[in-house]
Amino acid sequence: MPIVSRKGKAMPESPIRKLAPFAEKAAKEGKHIYHLNIGQPDIKTPIEALEAVRNHTLDILAYSHSAGFESFRKKLAGYYAKHDITISSDDILITTGGSEALIFTMGSITDPGDEIIVPEPFYANYYSFSTQSTVTVVPVISKIETGFALPSIKEFEKLITPKTKAILICNPGNPTGYLYSKEEIKELAKLAIKYDLFLISDEVYREFVYDGSEHYSILQEKGLDDHAIVVDSVSKRYSMCGARIGCIVSKNKSVMDTAMKFAQARLSPPTFAQIASEAALEAPESYYAETVAKYKLRRDMLVLGLREIPGVKVALPKGAFYCIAELPVEDADHFAEWLLDTFDLNRETVMLAPASGFYSSPNEGKNQVRIAYVLNRRDLKKAIDILRSALEKYNNQ
Repeated sequence: MPIVSRKGKAMPESPIRKLAPFAEKAAKEGKHIYHLNIGQPDIKTPIEALEAVRNHTLDILAYSHSAGFESFRKKLAGYYAKHDITISSDDILITTGGSEALIFTMGSITDPGDEIIVPEPFYANYYSFSTQSTVTVVPVISKIETGFALPSIKEFEKLITPKTKAILICNPGNPTGYLYSKEEIKELAKLAIKYDLFLISDEVYREFVYDGSEHYSILQEKGLDDHAIVVDSVSKRYSMCGARIGCIVSKNKSVMDTAMKFAQARLSPPTFAQIASEAALEAPESYYAETVAKYKLRRDMLVLGLREIPGVKVALPKGAFYCIAELPVEDADHFAEWLLDTFDLNRETVMLAPASGFYSSPNEGKNQVRIAYVLNRRDLKKAIDILRSALEKYNNQ
């Protein structure tokens, strides 16, 4: 019998979706599930985006340019200008989601066996993308005790080898919600220049920052043009996860020319999704303000509720809409399965994402879960109450 590739076997399961069979079984048994496991916002997509698709006048659903609509890229350049980022439309390549942007980036800057240093815990699909690209992820661990702050630059330097090609961060972070300070970005920029590395920043959650903090992009850092690559997406910003539109942004012409070859090989990003995404840029500033305000209220409720549960430890997220919680259990994977397979409170339960899948270091995050606070506050309160009861019952078995 023909066998699948070693690379295919090495592809990790999604820690976010691997519990789906248990959730499907629970749903069939009539249980209501509060989904804290996946970052699918319940915020409405901007009406401007939906109306643009409804009112289209296309006679032919044709290919777009491989780099995406020029009109869209020009509007994106205007969007970035509002965030003190000076780029042109030629510095932007539209991709099929932020995922493709990362895959194109890795394909453009690495060869098989090269290494990318990533602070962990990190977005689980970084490991999947690196496996596809035959790149080695080299983790530098951040700790819940420090709120998942950037590890010491000395810790990064220890890991740099002749195979190191880049440092990859998510800012604000998924799964931690950590927001890198301007000073931390400057430290990473100096390191990238010193060792001639790329600095890749996943800035999908740029708008979602709290408590008066400000997001500082690597594209704002002077002297970093040849090193800086930003990955972006409309998925979270405009609650358009299904559009699958993202982009690569860089002033490094060699990187962009190389990424274009990958883009040409997949022909073009989806036309209707680009129409919607371009129109979403017309959403009023109030859309962002109202969305961020909702997430902040949810964050505050979640963190307060979790800290009231005996034995639970949680760092205060400064951005995005995730947090890592440390639970009073030995095996969060088993607990998450048990929640769906065995437990319910008045025929209701919760679905969590075990955090071990957000680490590549063995045995890290075994008692942690990622929680996405994308539910309305009433449902979020119910989910917290269910989690409290579940932990009490689980630990008294």
